[in-house]
Amino acid sequence: MIMLAQLFKFPALPEISLLGMICIVLLLELFVKQKQGLVTYIAAQISLLITFILVFCLHPLPAHVIFNQQFVWDPVAYVIKLALLSLSFFAFIYVRDSIRGKSINPGEFYLLGLFSILGMLILTSANSLLSLYLGLELLSFPLYALVALHRGCGNSAEAAMKYFILGALASGLFLYGLSLLYGSSHSLIIPAISQALLQGGQSPLILSIALIFIVAGIAFKLGAAPFQSWVPDVYEGAPTSVTLFIGAAPKVAGFAIIIRLLIEALPSLQSHWQPLLAIIAFLSFSLGNLVAIIQTNLKRMLAYSAIAHIGYTLLGLVAGTGLGYAMSLFYVFMYGLMALAAFGVLIIVSQAGYEIEKINDLRGLNARSPWLAFLMLLVMFSMAGIPPTVGFFAKMGILQALIAAHQLWLATLAIIFAIIGSYYYLTVVKVMYFEEPESTLPSLEVAQDAYLALSINAILLLVLGLFPSQLIWLTKAAFLTISHPVY
Repeated sequence: MIMLAQLFKFPALPEISLLGMICIVLLLELFVKQKQGLVTYIAAQISLLITFILVFCLHPLPAHVIFNQQFVWDPVAYVIKLALLSLSFFAFIYVRDSIRGKSINPGEFYLLGLFSILGMLILTSANSLLSLYLGLELLSFPLYALVALHRGCGNSAEAAMKYFILGALASGLFLYGLSLLYGSSHSLIIPAISQALLQGGQSPLILSIALIFIVAGIAFKLGAAPFQSWVPDVYEGAPTSVTLFIGAAPKVAGFAIIIRLLIEALPSLQSHWQPLLAIIAFLSFSLGNLVAIIQTNLKRMLAYSAIAHIGYTLLGLVAGTGLGYAMSLFYVFMYGLMALAAFGVLIIVSQAGYEIEKINDLRGLNARSPWLAFLMLLVMFSMAGIPPTVGFFAKMGILQALIAAHQLWLATLAIIFAIIGSYYYLTVVKVMYFEEPESTLPSLEVAQDAYLALSINAILLLVLGLFPSQLIWLTKAAFLTISHPVY
């Protein structure tokens, strides 16, 4: 019993168990006859639930590192892993029915998704440059395949090719930056790199070049400007089920890279990476909000909206304070929930071969399904930052951190572009409530599990807006112990 209790306190047990369950899901897909991937779907969801429980049970465990200092367990890993698994669980519920009518193998979708989730978990607990890059690539490669999973669709193949080529280029830039950082610090371990840079003696030129390449690679993975060109094409070209998965959990995992590299490994270079992030943040929320206004394709509009939200997420890092880091983490969590709900509505409304592509395809949704229209209204209000939804408190927390850090000019610009951005969100609401639906539209037949999950997801945006304090406290607690003891 003592050995079993110690096993459940092993920090890497969730990742190891998920890998084992992925192998079981693969065997089930190969040898068990099933209807429309139902067995694989159930096995994948059970895998996520078991992994979630194992992560949750590790909560009392103090921060420490294992595997020759390659893997770390700390409050940041705990909070982010719970968020990743929760978002992924909801994503799998939404996509189950949507991939039935398309030439997408359900087993392939769930397996690729699970491998990507495993990469996210490894990335979140990376304590060295090696494990960080391993997790990043394990996260990225399944996503390239997922985008191309819709066989016979030219747009999907084109989006996958563009995503892969630009992703490979960004990975090369990122890896080159890591190699320069390793050459300067003579270590792969993140705390050792931080200590070496604090002691000084490195070439400022080499460190500056390394920082530029690292920030560029991170900005691409997050879809931030000026490295955002792949985002609208992939969002539009990929099946909506794949876009839903790409638009939520990977954003949170991308923020984990920033925590491990910039906040933990490069605190001595904060005065250098803060201006870079300020420029990227401004370009992101300004470009994203302005270009989204002229979009008629709903998925492209949500893509530019994602670029803008990433810009707001980065503002907390620009503040450079514990409050700023915590509010950035809170913001990216909430954006994941908002993106899931937005694409979940699109998936549910896209029934009977009627795919939602244009904003006008949502005309009169309130007349067809008042509850779905209300859920979409909550999502749009939250993305626009209208109280009492959680999007308002997420933006307000970011602005408070900026003002406390004497970044009033950046906070002012963020408010201006947030007001501009509210236009295209309210346009969607206008189309749903004040325009008549087409008489030829099929009736909506919604799967009950997806309907219930979407209702919980969207209502959470309102509930967390009314009672955000507990979740904000959790994100603040994650940054109380940012350094790790070495065992």
